[in-house]
Amino acid sequence: MPPVSARPRAGLALSLCLALGTGCATYSDRTREARASAQVGDLRGAEKQVNKLLGTRTSADMPTKWKKDTALALLERGMILHAGGAYKLSARDLSVAEKQLELLDIARDGAGQLGKYVFSDSATKYKAPPSEKLVLNAYNLLNYLLQGDLSGARVEAKRFTVMHEYLTSYDRQDRPEGAGDVVHPHGAFGSWLAGFVFERLGEHDSALRYYDEALQARPFASLVGPVQRLSALGGYRTPHIDAVLGGMSYEATPAPTELLVVVSVGRVPLKEPRHMPIGAAIGLAHAYITGDSRVLERSALKMVVYPELVPSNSAFQTAEVRVDGQPVQLEIASDIQTEVIAEYERMKPKIIGAAISRLIVRAAVAEAARAAGNSSEKGGAIIGLFAALAAEGALLAADRPDTRSWTLLPALVLVARVPVQPGPHAVTVAASGPGGSETRKYDVDLRAGGYVVLDVTTLR
Repeated sequence: MPPVSARPRAGLALSLCLALGTGCATYSDRTREARASAQVGDLRGAEKQVNKLLGTRTSADMPTKWKKDTALALLERGMILHAGGAYKLSARDLSVAEKQLELLDIARDGAGQLGKYVFSDSATKYKAPPSEKLVLNAYNLLNYLLQGDLSGARVEAKRFTVMHEYLTSYDRQDRPEGAGDVVHPHGAFGSWLAGFVFERLGEHDSALRYYDEALQARPFASLVGPVQRLSALGGYRTPHIDAVLGGMSYEATPAPTELLVVVSVGRVPLKEPRHMPIGAAIGLAHAYITGDSRVLERSALKMVVYPELVPSNSAFQTAEVRVDGQPVQLEIASDIQTEVIAEYERMKPKIIGAAISRLIVRAAVAEAARAAGNSSEKGGAIIGLFAALAAEGALLAADRPDTRSWTLLPALVLVARVPVQPGPHAVTVAASGPGGSETRKYDVDLRAGGYVVLDVTTLR
């Protein structure tokens, strides 16, 4: 019989293993069927799968229970609805999800932080990274534009501005003195759209300010005409605006009849669980490790479990547009995929550092189990070894990497502004890539000085 003093320690280790040794599927596992449906163009199937995650019968219903991943699942459904042309429902989902994410940013999450310390970052409530927050507002702005609601689009543009300015201010804190402001390339899409909204509302200086933000990220050829036209109506000037004007003065002219085309293709990379040998992991993330790593010297399970970013194997990677049979220039508004990858690479050392810190905690628990077993009068060393292996193995099995991300976010956003004559026009949009091609045709009728917005979002 082991000494009485050893029983609580062994019992504690065993209870911990039994209570937490059973893992659950990661977020990427739970959304796999939805992504598979989207991959083959089955938006209804993808919608059905996400509704299961949300606990709703249909997309007209909203979730009644808000768990740590509910807001993220609502973002997934909002994008599916957007791709399917249900812009009003999509706007509702994205707006509600955004408000919930804001609440999560300020919410206390004591239980989640404890779980993160021992088991996984996924124990905490989900907090969207900058790449997702800026694109969220941009797509919701587009939802309102597609409904012909300039007032709603204006409100969403203001929300985009608040987030853009916050992220710029946040990033500026870590930049060397004199390096200038950070320009979020994935925010160019929102700035480009917002400028169009304010231009059509007659708020010329605001429109120029948004166009300037977009031009800081990319030299949009589609903004040359609008900036030159608005320069006669507003006084807002920056080096980028001046570069477009080229020292010339322009006369005020009426707003042209325009066709706005937005094409979103592919899907961003997603996170999946991976294992890394402890030596390589420490070499990558040594600055972000907490705890005494010497405890790992006796660990038998020297593998770090972490979320690695992997390609989504999208079917489509580009697109082309024709108006009345004539090709139209498409420009990259946001290369979301590249930004997501860059964002992940910046965070990867911290992610792996947190995983190693959890491994240290688990190794310490295993050592406690070993010590309790060693105190047994008969076969103490063997009992201690098996107790340590059992404890560490159970805790390793409970480590489910945080694979949460907006998995149904498009990889690439392409835009075009086409001045046309008033009247009927035929528009063809063809998306293509390794998975083949898909063509959509539209017949539009524009009044003089008016505009039509077309959106093609494939999620493939």
